[in-house]
Amino acid sequence: MARPAPEPVAERPEFAWPVKGRLIERFEAGSRGIAIAANEGDPVLAAAGGTVLYAGAGIRGYGQLLIVKHNDSFISVYAHNSRLLVKQGDVVRSAQKIAEVGHTDANRPKLHFEIRRQGTSIDPLQYLPARD
Repeated sequence: MARPAPEPVAERPEFAWPVKGRLIERFEAGSRGIAIAANEGDPVLAAAGGTVLYAGAGIRGYGQLLIVKHNDSFISVYAHNSRLLVKQGDVVRSAQKIAEVGHTDANRPKLHFEIRRQGTSIDPLQYLPARD
């Protein structure tokens, strides 16, 4: 009996920083991502191209939230936005402005950013380019 072919491993996207600002929270157990301080209204950019899976405020603790699917393995999460500029189903390109920094469900203006691989949160700093 022939075995089914293994599923192809999805290629890792080239991620870029989604917002300019100072890193104020690192990835650790329980945090699921990082936080980057920025000014209210600063642009939030898609860290890589993909399709918007979710745009809204229905997930408690994330405020105005965007989730972008990059391929079958990787998604990125952008939380606490003041304004969402894309909607569910939109195709976005890398570095496209998708939202504006805010502090919905947060105590200060910041972007909470996550990268998930096959549903598991991973340290975004391992996937983002080094900063100058």
